[in-house]
Amino acid sequence: MEGFFMYTLKKEDLTVKTMTKIAILGVIAFVFMLLDFPLWFTPPFLKFDISDLPSLIGAFALGPMAGVLIQLVKNLLKLLLAGTNTAAVGELANFIVGSVFAYTAGLIYYKEKTFRNAIKGLVVGVLAMTIAISFANYYVMIPFYSKAYGLPLEKIIAMSTAVNKYIVDLKSLIIFGVVPFNLLKGLVTSILTVLLYKRISPILKN
Repeated sequence: MEGFFMYTLKKEDLTVKTMTKIAILGVIAFVFMLLDFPLWFTPPFLKFDISDLPSLIGAFALGPMAGVLIQLVKNLLKLLLAGTNTAAVGELANFIVGSVFAYTAGLIYYKEKTFRNAIKGLVVGVLAMTIAISFANYYVMIPFYSKAYGLPLEKIIAMSTAVNKYIVDLKSLIIFGVVPFNLLKGLVTSILTVLLYKRISPILKN
């Protein structure tokens, strides 16, 4: 277990320079988070963005825990500057799921920094993120929204059916809405990471 978690930010790595890089990447992630938009085949409450990109690049360049800290900065900025309409549950879920993605991908890559490991880390990270967010939506987020805002689950399903005929209940909402949405989001973010990492990493490593 100790070997599994050894590729994290150590105490001696937490320099002002490193924390400044993490903060800057967190701010960039926050800006990306604001530039969201719905997709044509998913429920309207699922918004697409590339805010996980800075945390993935940070996890690859600075270590897996850096990716987690970038996710933390991003979501704290969202709460402080943009507010929340989910009683912070959405931001908490975003932090947890984004951290799963970044930490998993970063850990696999950091153990051996090869292109093959980068691809492997991103693939495993996307799958881990998708599984995590699917369970979170099924058991926590969607039921919470329904109760907190007095919005019957049937109405949420009806909104989703309007854009995707295959969604007829909560389970199909996860299977045909949440899962493909996050697989696509993870794929796009992973491709951008592969394209940009080598160009940006020298700046982060200096």
